[in-house]
Amino acid sequence: MEEWNQTTTGFFLMGLFPPTKTSLLLFLLVIVIFLIAFLGNSTMIFLIWMDRHLHTPMYFLLSQLSLMDLTYICSTVPKMAINFLSGNNSISLVGCAFQSICFLTTAGVEALLLASMAYDRYVAICRPLHYPILMNKRMCLLMTVGSWVSASINSIFHTVYALQYALLQYTVFFSTSLFLLIPFIGIMTSYGRVLYAVYHMRSTQGRKKAFTTCSTHLTVVTFYYGPFVYTYLRPPSLRSPEEDKNMAVSYTILTPMLNPIIYSLRNKEVLGALQRVFGKSLSQKA
Repeated sequence: MEEWNQTTTGFFLMGLFPPTKTSLLLFLLVIVIFLIAFLGNSTMIFLIWMDRHLHTPMYFLLSQLSLMDLTYICSTVPKMAINFLSGNNSISLVGCAFQSICFLTTAGVEALLLASMAYDRYVAICRPLHYPILMNKRMCLLMTVGSWVSASINSIFHTVYALQYALLQYTVFFSTSLFLLIPFIGIMTSYGRVLYAVYHMRSTQGRKKAFTTCSTHLTVVTFYYGPFVYTYLRPPSLRSPEEDKNMAVSYTILTPMLNPIIYSLRNKEVLGALQRVFGKSLSQKA
């Protein structure tokens, strides 16, 4: 194994689609999902950047989440499309390492950002008077930079171990625990206290608004963490390559498409920003 690893220059990818007549249809479906995800996340970033009403800590974190989804899907689908259209399923060792680092970094950052957004909702609902202090620009920046640094370090170590074929199972379990299990416990703890506070709110309107915001974020958390936890925290004896591949489609392609749709359709502030930004542009053209 050591001698083979020293002489190899690349890998052969098995591919996502089976060699049948439906392959082209599945490929086109993935491309449509990719375009929707690309457009949706790009629009979210543009809206948050353009509309001053969205210049808040929560939407700053949401813009970073959209950026991660955008990078996330762009690190896998274009290469898959090139391989499918060219018929060449090979990838160089350097290309594989680069793709792995990009994918793992963005996945790790997104997991930590979701935990940061849960903390933001906890502070906003449970400690509203301290919100300007606890969730200021400096704190948002520290959360973002901390997520990037820790996720980047993890992705580099994980990729090095994976390419050397050593202790891979243990590094997967460690990464999953660090970037999925621990943040997920933090999210559930935060929302446990949030739901308790929401339940005791006297204002029906305030309770409804808080519940809508929290349910939107929890929906995104479920779509993101669910497939990862199901795939990587199960014992190896209960897993199969075919099932892992199907779950990978969920968290690499579907989730980045669904996130901006969930946040835009269930958020009045985002819908208002859409009307202000694009309505203003259309009126200026007219």
